[in-house]
Amino acid sequence: GFENFDAGAGVRTPLALLGHIGDLMEWGERMANGEHSWSPVTGLSWDAQRDRIFGALARLDARLDARLESGPPGKSAESIFSGPIADALTHTGQLSMLRRMAGSPVRAESYARARITLGRVGMDQSSDRVEFDGDASAPQPPSAPR
Repeated sequence: GFENFDAGAGVRTPLALLGHIGDLMEWGERMANGEHSWSPVTGLSWDAQRDRIFGALARLDARLDARLESGPPGKSAESIFSGPIADALTHTGQLSMLRRMAGSPVRAESYARARITLGRVGMDQSSDRVEFDGDASAPQPPSAPR
């Protein structure tokens, strides 16, 4: 039921935010391919929007990787990251805030210490978490070798 959580008048539902993040990822992909068109998609379920995001993110990742070898036909990586990616991160934060408001908060995690692997952009992420209680500068236990 979280996807339809109502935080009040004028606030997007989590499902609407997820759909917008999908629009942003597809826009970033189009930008990487030299296009600059906005094409919002509505009416999909939570799972379909999630899959859409991960699919677009995987294609964007592959396109940016290919550009390292062949050169950029589209917008610069800087433009993509300062536009659709930054916007999507803002909305990811909003989803986290809505989760807390809905009574199901996300545990704080240090993304700077996360097990990030190039090319791993889908649901298949490391199950290892580096959680913390609000002070990312505090010493953390050593993480397992990569």
